[in-house]
Amino acid sequence: MTQTVVRPATRQLPSAKRQRRISRPLQYVALLAYIVFLGFPLLFLLVTAFKTPQELLSPNPSFLPESLNFDNFVQAIEKANLVQAAANSLFVAVATTVIVTLISLPAAYALARFRTKLRGLATGWILLSQVFPFILIIIPLFLVLKQIGLVNNLFGLVIVYAVWSLPFALWMLQGYVAGIPVELEEAGAMDGGGRLLVLRTIVLPLLAPGLVATSLFTFISAWNEFFFALVLIQDPALQTLPLTLARFVGAEGQVQLGQLAAASLLATIPSLVFFALIQRRLTSGLLNGAVKG
Repeated sequence: MTQTVVRPATRQLPSAKRQRRISRPLQYVALLAYIVFLGFPLLFLLVTAFKTPQELLSPNPSFLPESLNFDNFVQAIEKANLVQAAANSLFVAVATTVIVTLISLPAAYALARFRTKLRGLATGWILLSQVFPFILIIIPLFLVLKQIGLVNNLFGLVIVYAVWSLPFALWMLQGYVAGIPVELEEAGAMDGGGRLLVLRTIVLPLLAPGLVATSLFTFISAWNEFFFALVLIQDPALQTLPLTLARFVGAEGQVQLGQLAAASLLATIPSLVFFALIQRRLTSGLLNGAVKG
């Protein structure tokens, strides 16, 4: 007589489809929390810019303004000469970005592709420049720029920003260049293309994400920089946006909150526009690189 052994039923593992159903709402919740975390300061800045002084000084202020008040924007533009400051910051940021990109692009390619004795020295210089406090060189830097007539001059500020941003930009681009397979360049050379043609048609399209990230970092760093501009620029007509925004804080710590919020909101617009424009170039560069590679 045979005895039938009854085994306990094994618990079936959830299918991949069920796992996706469980994890997808959690992903959406996490994404929503991250968006709220990043967007709340901008939303608070937006609603503060439209509030009247009475609403800002109210003991029980509401989050949303009672009505849209544009007086803060008008006063910020007229009293603080915000348009001129924005033009100065835009010139400095764009000039710095162009200079840093033109210098760091060939330097990063040489650093990633050519194994020379200078490669170690260049890498050491990059790392050392990132840990060296720039406040220690501000006095000799000021004296040198004063001797050559670049104090209280936007071109002097561009030079300082370019030197300041160049090591990190070079380090970023060097990593992007190293990530491009050398075999792609060798295949282009075997097809009869010269080095410049290979760089233009193969390397540059694939390097577009790195160029975008480097340009964006350089632009935002120059746009937001305060310390060097405070030391090197004394003429009110040459002051950049960070210096102009600091004028909304009085000597005794009294803040013109509504005007400061309006001016800060206007100051973020060029960065957002620059990011929107350059992101289109990033997408086209990725597609071109995928086709040409």
